[in-house]
Amino acid sequence: MSDRLPFSVSHHDGAARRGRLTTAHGPVDTPAFMPVGTAGTVKAMRPESVAATGAQMLLGNTYHLMLRPGPERVARLGGLHAFMNWPGPILTDSGGFQVMSLAAMRRVDADGVTFRSHIDGSEHRLTPERAVAIQDLLDADITMVLDECPSFPIAEEDAAESMRLSMRWAERARAAFRERPGHGLFGIVQGGVYPDLRRESAAALRAIGFDGYAVGGLAVGEGQDRMLETLDFTVPLLPWDRPRYLMGVGRPTDVVAAVGRGIDMFDCVLPTRSGRTAQAFTWHGPVNLRNARHAEDPRPLDATCGCPACTGHTRAYLNHLMKAEEILGPMLLTWHNLHFYQALMAGLRGAIEQGTLADYAARFRETYAAGDIPPPEG
Repeated sequence: MSDRLPFSVSHHDGAARRGRLTTAHGPVDTPAFMPVGTAGTVKAMRPESVAATGAQMLLGNTYHLMLRPGPERVARLGGLHAFMNWPGPILTDSGGFQVMSLAAMRRVDADGVTFRSHIDGSEHRLTPERAVAIQDLLDADITMVLDECPSFPIAEEDAAESMRLSMRWAERARAAFRERPGHGLFGIVQGGVYPDLRRESAAALRAIGFDGYAVGGLAVGEGQDRMLETLDFTVPLLPWDRPRYLMGVGRPTDVVAAVGRGIDMFDCVLPTRSGRTAQAFTWHGPVNLRNARHAEDPRPLDATCGCPACTGHTRAYLNHLMKAEEILGPMLLTWHNLHFYQALMAGLRGAIEQGTLADYAARFRETYAAGDIPPPEG
């Protein structure tokens, strides 16, 4: 399957890899962070603005797009790329996480899941085959298999049952996938925080054969230490020559730590959601622009940042926008956060190329933990 979705590793530094994934809609340099465009848009951002941050690939979501506007409609209108005016690559999450979060509104069986829409209560059915078909209609460059994403904590016997169901679904998704150049299908390793289950899951997926391998079921409440421990025993089980995707992660410190463990791809709503709620990520840690101390601060949010929020506005103005609930505030802070994440990924790629990742990661952790630069006196 690797010939259909080429992936090459040009440099490595310990377990970390610098690579390139080639899709039907262009290349993706890895390690990469994908902004989340759940319903066909990265909230508060124009597509051109997202591209200006350095992002190469976006994430869309099967669950939300199947409910509204519907995959058949998107297909009639030229596919998701044309629909949202994003010419670059798109990965679509199968919707399993969203469906499983509807505990009171869904029923899981061996064949798939029946659920009620959170929008209007209408009933829908999602199977491994239907999830693949929807992503095909959307024209996703990377399709994710439907899986069951269990909550945390979960007993080992329950995690085993859930994981084996997901592996059966993965095999069905592989059989349903329509092969074409530049498009690929990723399997998802499950098994909670249990090494034996993760090992069983990874072996099952490798036997089926996928274009890439995701690590799912993390960042669901287990904490950073257990997440990293799980990555330590899971990532070495995955093929070296295929991309590795850590789903739904995460915080900047999580990303840096996971890159050092061999993860190539990330997505998370954190930079966009935080931007809408006044939190900005900087090299000196997160900053809450609602805090009163910024009200008369004439400095930029980050003097080293080239985004519009930092080059055109002061902290005082950003503080005013957020307190006045002006829509420009979330727009500027979302742009800043996405710019920061892409700058972080570029720094990680460069450090891997130079063989200096350990030093880069240590400097980042030290600076990030130090906290925001204090306001000027007087």
